[in-house]
Amino acid sequence: MIGPVLAARGLARQFGDHLAVTHADIDLHAGRITGLVGPNGAGKTTLLLMLAGLLEPDRGTIEFDGTAVEHAKLRAAIGWMPDAFGTWESLTPREILVAFGRLYGMAATDADLRARELLTLVHLEDFTDSPASGLSRGQKQRLGLARALVNRPRILLLDEPASGMDPRSRIELRTLLRQMADAGTAVLVSSHILAELDEMSDDIVMMQGGATRIPEPSRHASWRIRRVGDAPDRAVTVELADDAAAAAYLAKLIADGHAIAEFTRVDTGLEQVYLDLDADRT
Repeated sequence: MIGPVLAARGLARQFGDHLAVTHADIDLHAGRITGLVGPNGAGKTTLLLMLAGLLEPDRGTIEFDGTAVEHAKLRAAIGWMPDAFGTWESLTPREILVAFGRLYGMAATDADLRARELLTLVHLEDFTDSPASGLSRGQKQRLGLARALVNRPRILLLDEPASGMDPRSRIELRTLLRQMADAGTAVLVSSHILAELDEMSDDIVMMQGGATRIPEPSRHASWRIRRVGDAPDRAVTVELADDAAAAAYLAKLIADGHAIAEFTRVDTGLEQVYLDLDADRT
């Protein structure tokens, strides 16, 4: 694998007496989606802010394209979507995106064209010239995603991007992020929607107590099995070691003459890894 576009080692950040991040290591690779997982208060947002060049670490290093980071150069290459995108309520979505385009150095006409292109991409074209104050929570999230893409970033950092989105928008978000990764963007997504994160991510980084680690593969998973003719509440759940064990189990059921109507994994490996953290509910 080619070296990471963005590499962080030993990042730490303290606010007064609170150690938000104690030791964070992370590599982001072009063409791959990395999922960042952990309980509330684990330090994920603080880590994202440091990676985005918006917060100076107390210690540790960040390298961009293999060299020590220059924050201005890094910010120009990064798209950043916070968990809540504060809009300028009196402006329209087009005006907001044009303003950010101008801040990135675009000519006025180019910024306007980019704004209209992005509003179509996130399905907000019907609200192009309506006040942003009228947007719903999910629509504001989609506008926040559009804002993060204004500069055609090489690195995309997303903090709970699906929060407030309806199911269709969440599906479209996953598809878009996969397309961007396939086109060479390095994507980092922090999310509590573990099933969706597991589905889209190439790599996973866990964070707890301000420190990161690469999780061990899940040791087991649960599968729901229902035979033909059985009501849904007659389904049984079995725990199997891995996909290979599940395939062998299903093959034996069929070989023994059982007609199987449903054989479905009911948890994800990522969910089990998260539960193995024994993290407090927050």
